[in-house]
Amino acid sequence: MRPASGMDLPPDHRVGFGFDAHALAEGEALVLGGVTIPADRGLVGYSDADVLSHAIIDALLGAAGLGDIGRHFPSGDPRYRGISSLALLEQTRHLLADHGWRIQNIDTTVVAQAPRLAPYIEEMRGQVARMAGVDPARINVKAKTTDGLGFPGRGEGMAAYAVALLVRERSPARSG
Repeated sequence: MRPASGMDLPPDHRVGFGFDAHALAEGEALVLGGVTIPADRGLVGYSDADVLSHAIIDALLGAAGLGDIGRHFPSGDPRYRGISSLALLEQTRHLLADHGWRIQNIDTTVVAQAPRLAPYIEEMRGQVARMAGVDPARINVKAKTTDGLGFPGRGEGMAAYAVALLVRERSPARSG
């Protein structure tokens, strides 16, 4: 027998997957998960080119069925020129909340040959957790090399993958 009210049903869970990649170039800052990492080269992009945050945003939007980062924060829009991707992550969290979703957890992998990212992982987790509105224990960041294979292995760029789990908190807010 079905419960009489939707309030009696188990929470709705949704999983989303995100990916992003950017080229490396001299004279650019290397920002990952909102953390500026000392490096000879950084990522090229319209915003701060933070591949980790971009992959997370795509995973979150995908889980909620709300499209992708380009739909909500299009490159070429002057409002997003040079913007911190953490600010975009915070805006994404608010958009999710407006649609009744809460972030449960996020798991990520950054693919880069160099620099060594292990010393910055905890700071990245903390920054992402702060903007996602969750405890840092719900955020995981891993760093992997490709042992010289592909564009990350040749040092031409970096990539990031993210998986996010959302839980339905309430019905979406209705406008007008």
